[in-house]
Amino acid sequence: MTSLDKPTQDTDQTQPDDARAVTEAALFEAFGGVRGMVETVLPGLLFVAIFTVNKNLHMAAIAALALSLILVVVRLAMKDTVKHAFSGVFGVVFGVVFAMFTGNAKDFYLPGMLYTLGLALAYIITTLAGVPLIGVVLGPVFKENLSWRTRNPGRKKAYAKASWAWGLILLAKCAILFPLYWWADTAQLGWVLVILKIPPFLLAVWLTWVFLAKAPAPIDVFAEMEAEEKAAEERKAAAEAAGGRHRRES
Repeated sequence: MTSLDKPTQDTDQTQPDDARAVTEAALFEAFGGVRGMVETVLPGLLFVAIFTVNKNLHMAAIAALALSLILVVVRLAMKDTVKHAFSGVFGVVFGVVFAMFTGNAKDFYLPGMLYTLGLALAYIITTLAGVPLIGVVLGPVFKENLSWRTRNPGRKKAYAKASWAWGLILLAKCAILFPLYWWADTAQLGWVLVILKIPPFLLAVWLTWVFLAKAPAPIDVFAEMEAEEKAAEERKAAAEAAGGRHRRES
């Protein structure tokens, strides 16, 4: 092996590791990481725990909503990203409104279940349309926006696989939850929902990581725009300098 071969080999070995690290960081940012998952579980867990003990819909709903608001306040106090906490608040608010309006405690979970079904269909439909939803979500995180649609076919294929995974996993979750909504009592439905909150999500995230870690690297369109702006400024400066020399010579 020549001395020129060694650096090339080292680079090839580090590129997959770099791709995996970038993918892991992007997924954590997009989906909120461990803390985001905990914040999505806690309000529903508190609701079903209180309702299981005393069957008091109002107390369980108010406690779940109060906890969601506390999580947002904590995020704000720590000057942290609040989008995941806010999404949890909106979910709890809709659940509380549904349950209070119908007087049926099971309806606390219905908005979230309908959202899950809609999201599953969105993943599948957008993939069939050639614009897989997971690519739309993660594209800005990877600084590639939608460049993968026309400029990076290998990455588009990976996004399609990931979107299929998300769609089918969420559909399987719905296939379990909707029959329980009709047949089970509130406590049974609630505990199953809590149990199914994280494992399907982790499976979908892991499959997304597997597909993207093996995909071509993202095209950093922001870096391209910055390079184009820098080149334009350099051309402008060169033109002004040439014009100044021309005026001096004349």
